[in-house]
Amino acid sequence: MAARFDHVGINVRDLAAATAWYSTAFGLRTVFEFTLEGPGLSAVVLESPHGYRIELLARRGSAAGLRAPDPLTAALTEGYGHFALAVPDLEPVYEALIRQGADEVMKPGPSPEPGIRMAWVADPEGNLIELIEKNSG
Repeated sequence: MAARFDHVGINVRDLAAATAWYSTAFGLRTVFEFTLEGPGLSAVVLESPHGYRIELLARRGSAAGLRAPDPLTAALTEGYGHFALAVPDLEPVYEALIRQGADEVMKPGPSPEPGIRMAWVADPEGNLIELIEKNSG
């Protein structure tokens, strides 16, 4: 089967704040918004100039789920744990995200995968994001 990754969906508490943060932090633009009145679900689809998309969803009555403080703790719970973005230069991206309100989870350093460097942040609602720099030598 020929398939390619399209987007990741992130359930958020504050749709407007999450949309503003992801748009600013990653340079994403809104490509689609919708609301389903019956279940009280609203969503915004954001897209990167590089083609990846993030769908932010908010529903009335939602409750906080897994908010693991780090990737190892996240791996103790089955299901979604994080998403990863490849970046061209790890340190400046990591530092910019921290300045823009991301929480520091793991400073830039070597990945278990040879030739890869990684860092981890959490968005303002606590969702884990892995940043990877490939072919760093």
